[in-house]
Amino acid sequence: MTTTTATEPAALRALLDRVRAGRDFSANVYSTLDVLQVLYDRVLRITPATVDDPDRDRFLLSKGHAVAGYYALLAAKGFVPVEWLDDQGGPDSRLGDHPDHLLVPGVEIGSGSLGHGLGLGVGTALGLRAQGRFDPRVYVLLGDAELDEGSNHEAIAYAGATGLANLTAIVLDNRSASHGWPGGVASRFTVNGWSAATVAGRDHEALHTALTGHDNHRPHLVVAVVTDGE
Repeated sequence: MTTTTATEPAALRALLDRVRAGRDFSANVYSTLDVLQVLYDRVLRITPATVDDPDRDRFLLSKGHAVAGYYALLAAKGFVPVEWLDDQGGPDSRLGDHPDHLLVPGVEIGSGSLGHGLGLGVGTALGLRAQGRFDPRVYVLLGDAELDEGSNHEAIAYAGATGLANLTAIVLDNRSASHGWPGGVASRFTVNGWSAATVAGRDHEALHTALTGHDNHRPHLVVAVVTDGE
């Protein structure tokens, strides 16, 4: 049930322009597009027909303020009608400035408050394991500045201690975090038992290799390095 049709970059940009509608986007919206494309084209086992399948993969956008690219991707893949993009953020629109699980098909959580997504991902992965569902994976996309929030460090430590092998975190690293770690972002996770890969955030082949590089014995991290400010 993986979405297998490749998303044409030009088509995705055209859909993003419909969301933009003449408004300015900050660079962090564009930084998500490559990771989203690789996930939905080649990794995630979910389609518009399986959004309620208990054995689907789950994708959680913790970086909720960069939702415009996510909406464009969901439209490209048929999860939401393309026409919805034209009124994004409008008074009657289901596409708000942060994603809403109750309003948008294919969205797993409501996000926007930085620092919550990884904890929700840990809970989701733990719940799947408790149900005996070991095939679905949980993917959480967050920005490196979210790691300034203490709740993420509790989530990192807990996932490592409990061996949540069905969890993958993706950190878009644009060096915007107030606090860093010797050895880079990955070192913060590996010290708690995670496997990790650091790759260029625009390189689709490298992203695919990293996103599928988990060993099924521990949680996995992919650090996607993008341009400063993205």
